[in-house]
Amino acid sequence: MRKRTLARTGMLCALCLTALGACGSRAPSSQTDIQTTEPPASPESNQETEETTDMKEEQQNQNEYGALFEDLKLTASYKGLTQTNPIMTQRFGADPYAMVYNDRVYFYMTADAFEYDAEGNILENSYSKIHSINVVSTADMVNFTDHGSIQAASADGAATWANNSWAPAAAWKEIDGKDKFFLYFADAGGGIGVLTADSPTGPFTDPLGKGLITRETPNCSDVLWLFDPAVLVDDDGKAYLYFGGGVPEGKVSDPGTARVVQLGEDMISIVGEPVRLDVPYLFEDSGIHKANGKYYYTYCSNWQVDEAGTAQYGFHNAEIVSLESDDPMGPFTFKETILENPGKYCGLYGNNHHCVFCFRGNWYITYHSRVLEKAMGVEHGYRCTCVDSFLMQEDGTIGKIRQTFSGLEQLSSVDPYLVNRGANMAVMGGVECIPADAGSLATGCGNMALSGIETGDFVVVKGVDFGDVAPTKWSAWLRSSREQAGVIQLRADKPDGDILGYLPVDQASPEFTEFTADLDRAVTGVHDLYLIFYGEGYELDTWQFVR
Repeated sequence: MRKRTLARTGMLCALCLTALGACGSRAPSSQTDIQTTEPPASPESNQETEETTDMKEEQQNQNEYGALFEDLKLTASYKGLTQTNPIMTQRFGADPYAMVYNDRVYFYMTADAFEYDAEGNILENSYSKIHSINVVSTADMVNFTDHGSIQAASADGAATWANNSWAPAAAWKEIDGKDKFFLYFADAGGGIGVLTADSPTGPFTDPLGKGLITRETPNCSDVLWLFDPAVLVDDDGKAYLYFGGGVPEGKVSDPGTARVVQLGEDMISIVGEPVRLDVPYLFEDSGIHKANGKYYYTYCSNWQVDEAGTAQYGFHNAEIVSLESDDPMGPFTFKETILENPGKYCGLYGNNHHCVFCFRGNWYITYHSRVLEKAMGVEHGYRCTCVDSFLMQEDGTIGKIRQTFSGLEQLSSVDPYLVNRGANMAVMGGVECIPADAGSLATGCGNMALSGIETGDFVVVKGVDFGDVAPTKWSAWLRSSREQAGVIQLRADKPDGDILGYLPVDQASPEFTEFTADLDRAVTGVHDLYLIFYGEGYELDTWQFVR
């Protein structure tokens, strides 16, 4: 990486003369209080000092940069500036599964992506072209880091024998003194594969060269859909895999297609034969969690729940249901309904898929809905991931979890004095995420950078704690294809909040290079940080404030 420190020299005056087009509409302002302080004024003097000369030049350049952002309209974000859900809008993500590791939660999702006809019209999601698994993570449940996509299936993926990679489930376990990571996925409805890695984001490899669960697996030949895995690593180190789904003709109330099997110590083999679970009105979507010594198998009810089923159990079509047991292998008994179909709230119904998990003492459910495609004006079955919290009672009761757009409480602040990834954000408009280094470029997953930047695009990082001493500079590692690419404006708390400074991108750089600029306004305390972009032809890898 090369480093270049930039002074404010007015090198972007040429940009000031050109007004680039902006798309979308200005997002509503946040109501967060601003607690910023102005830098101290220069001492008066009869003779102009070097300091006052620099301040005049600074003010002149600030006015020039500020002119670029006057009346600028922010690109559409597809969610409100104060909303958590959906957790990302730069891509879709379905069938989410959460894995907690080293004070972070990693979300693995089916990589829904638009399918098009020959004329460029968006088609109904067929799911048949999904070969990868999207990954994001968070430390605070508000800002989410995009890690790209694991190339799981097809000739170009890790599992070349598989046609698809749906509904992932992830777990980690210490084996031979080293943490190992395991990613289970469905090859459509025909079996379960497993990939392994030394990191939550890979690179993942296929240790078996075939499915872990197939039609040849004992007691699985009559399971209509061999898919939707869930995995539990118990307190004693033993692990269990749950899977299955589908409704055989005439077996609506008791499909008999759910299975559980113990995994071997290596997590890539099974112990004994899969066991049938008696799951009323099962459709799909196995889930498993443990609380207060009890095991909870959760799943999506089918679309044929009749009056008798509702009268007996209280649930309706495609709702998330909870069963309880004293043993991870069952048998399980009915407990309650915990999540209604998201279509009830967004108006677009679809299959219901979830994962229940605990992080830093708080309980959450992640699930998918169709709110993102609805915001985009599309209604063709493309799903996005949401997260909401709930209280787990001592007896394991959850109740019906409230689905929200506002989402979650931030668990910890962002440290601006560390190197922060540009692809870590709470809200964004317009930007894309691309591989940032050779490793992520080779596998599709790892460190990602912001790309596709155009005037009006932006990202918001929630809850940045500047502390009691204000920073004086801001650095960003940027890659630029042109000499005078644009400017990044920093604001506090809202799109029209106090301007902290500007960073001109005024040098072509084929590699990510450190660009640094002085801040125009001192800031302390906790604030939301807005990065608003002008121009195009540049990409952002990481950023950092300096005292």
